Amino acid sequence: MSGMRRRACLALICVFTVVAGHAQNTTAWRDGRFEVDVPGVVSRSDIVLLRPNLQPDQAMPLGNGRLGAAVWSADGMTLQLNRADTLPDRLSPGEVTIPVLQTLTRAADYRGRLDLYNGEFVESGGGMTAKAHIEPDSDVLVIDVTGADPGKRSHVTLQWWAPRTAQIDAHGAVGVLWQSWKDDHRQGQHGDTPPGFSGRTFGALAGVTVQARDVRASTDGKLAVTIDFMPRQDGSFRVLIASPAYAGGAPDTVKKILTADIAPARHAQWWHDFWAHTGLMRLQSADGVAQYMENLRAINLYAAVAERGDDHPGSQAGMGDLFSSRRDQHAWDPAAFWHWNLRGQIAANLGAGLANANLPYFHLYLENLDALKQWTRTHMQRDGICVPETMRFNGQGYEFETWATPQTALDCDAQSEPFYNARTLSTGAEVALWIWRQYRVTGDTAFLREHYPWMAEAARFLLSYAKPGDDGLLHTAPSNAHETQWDVRDPTTDLAAMRALFAATSDAAKQLGQDAPLVEQMQAALKKLPPLPRTDAATQKQMLAANADVSGTDVIAASYQPAAEAQNIENIGLEPVWPYETINDASPLFALAQRTFQRRPHPVAIDWSFDPLQAALLQKPDDVASTLYALTDRFQAFPNGFASLFGWKRRADFYVEQGAVVSAALQAALVWQGDDGLIRIAQAWPKDWDADGQVYIDGQSRVDVQVRHGQVTNVVIEAGSTSSLDIRNPWSGEAVDVMAGTTRLFTVPAGKAIFALSTKQSVNYLLRPASMKSWAFAPVTGMPAQQPKRLGRASIGLFAH
Repeated sequence: MSGMRRRACLALICVFTVVAGHAQNTTAWRDGRFEVDVPGVVSRSDIVLLRPNLQPDQAMPLGNGRLGAAVWSADGMTLQLNRADTLPDRLSPGEVTIPVLQTLTRAADYRGRLDLYNGEFVESGGGMTAKAHIEPDSDVLVIDVTGADPGKRSHVTLQWWAPRTAQIDAHGAVGVLWQSWKDDHRQGQHGDTPPGFSGRTFGALAGVTVQARDVRASTDGKLAVTIDFMPRQDGSFRVLIASPAYAGGAPDTVKKILTADIAPARHAQWWHDFWAHTGLMRLQSADGVAQYMENLRAINLYAAVAERGDDHPGSQAGMGDLFSSRRDQHAWDPAAFWHWNLRGQIAANLGAGLANANLPYFHLYLENLDALKQWTRTHMQRDGICVPETMRFNGQGYEFETWATPQTALDCDAQSEPFYNARTLSTGAEVALWIWRQYRVTGDTAFLREHYPWMAEAARFLLSYAKPGDDGLLHTAPSNAHETQWDVRDPTTDLAAMRALFAATSDAAKQLGQDAPLVEQMQAALKKLPPLPRTDAATQKQMLAANADVSGTDVIAASYQPAAEAQNIENIGLEPVWPYETINDASPLFALAQRTFQRRPHPVAIDWSFDPLQAALLQKPDDVASTLYALTDRFQAFPNGFASLFGWKRRADFYVEQGAVVSAALQAALVWQGDDGLIRIAQAWPKDWDADGQVYIDGQSRVDVQVRHGQVTNVVIEAGSTSSLDIRNPWSGEAVDVMAGTTRLFTVPAGKAIFALSTKQSVNYLLRPASMKSWAFAPVTGMPAQQPKRLGRASIGLFAH
């Protein structure tokens, strides 16, 4: 296991040291701490099945970050194994069926539950129970069964499918399938030779055994092994399925981990530790919309860790790749990563306290730094790095989607015909910006030092590409406004990206004491960037000058050529709001950005729509609520809480990106610390929603907020580091008492809109209106979900009929 892998696996748990209360009747503020009934709150979001999930598109997700599985009730129980390292085609390590469980799934009293707090899928019926989980420390999927007929012989089958080939072994009680291949000239999933091959060897390996009586393994043709067995006398048995990383050679590892001892309840403790240090939310509204969003967010956080990946992210195109139930079918080139579809996941993880779940994302780009330098020299004839928006895992900028394009496309290529991402230049800047934000949240200087070269190279490329015009300003052309406009002049994505990148990279360089000449270049360039382009709100085809702000008839255009043909359904004019954050509520352009949101050309148009998140940063609470509802109603098409990219019209693959947008938007609406450092409390919280929420900010600190009837009632800052925080008064116009435990430290005068709080690590600070003579925190508790949930056309779980 590489050092990177060890950090990704261990840091997720090791940084968590605070203990949350588990009592059912706690008060939130007790003994100087904000306490939450963690198992109760998490279990509110369990996925409940009142009938068996017989179809693959009803599968429930399991995972430990490296190994994932989709579990559904066909043939009793069917499980598809998935890994992110079976590249380039992400071939499944296999499918397992357990027919004896048909007694359970056909029973009139069937019940199923995805138990988020314990990381288990649990079923019962007909006197039988089955519990499935994946071990956190070894890539073993465990199914514990009770209530089987001890006198009836049963079997479990592990199979692959044509046109796959396999080596096969079945001796004693263990059956194994394995295959290795080279990423080279062989045919890819579309029948064509994939470009940009790495020459590396990859493989898939899976083994199965059963802990029971009289266990016998045998081969079943060339692509399957079967384990026959008798349940124990008490009717119980345990199925063990192993699928570790494999890159050729002997398959001995699978036999070793199948015969190793499994620590009792180790997986449950792992998940308990995870949830105890994740920013939770308990939400309530009379119409049930808030509770539904709480459920989607909890599922998203569960999925983020269950498929986080190892050396590379588990999700590669906004999809829940580790939860696939479609065998080896993939909608997009499974060897490539689409940055646009990862950005929401990175943001959601940071606000929820899951910064370590982002490490595979950063490792993907950092390990390819040299390859990207070479690609940029060859294809863009410049130094630095132009990062392909669609980047193969080995740093090559190919778009290999032959079902959608007549020929393989090139990203970051000066000679390419105009195309979706042929000259999308802003991707590297955004990756660099997330590096800086990751550092700010974690305070990990070693991480910043390791990744700073990426930031610097991204800046060097854009400095070299932007050329002085007759007006003395720097211009980028030809350049894409992401995928929406091709080869235009000064796209808004470039202008926002350069402003954000040059500022962040300058701060990082100063923090590390490096690159003074580069800092000087970037600071000079910041003064020469053109203003954002403006167009008329009505047609969005005319260029307008800045003085159009006076009449309020303008919006931010996608580029300085607003009439250029639109090729995609992105709202490019809102990119300066998020992710680049070059416009906030202190900016003179804030009203312009709000108009841009109201007149955006593509409202809630696809599952990754960032509308709710951008509405939150624009302090539009009604739009936060309405866009969250619309996004869910249109695109959350599966009972596991996942989305379909194109909504109900085309339901196939599971997508996790919509859930990430929901998570990030809820966090931003409740607590937001932008790149300017200012903490804003409930800046866009829907007025009819109550909330008990926890959101992480810079320095590993966490902000706990309670909202009732549209009013903030309590705020707690759990300081993760010693620092100074700037906070906007949550009770505008009122004096605020700042307390440590029961000791009042100082009172903020009523007229002071922003105040500073100097924190000490591990101290919790309570903010409350000074007019309060007494106060009490409402208990933050919960009970396990008992029913599926419905919102418009969307639902979580399965109803009986």
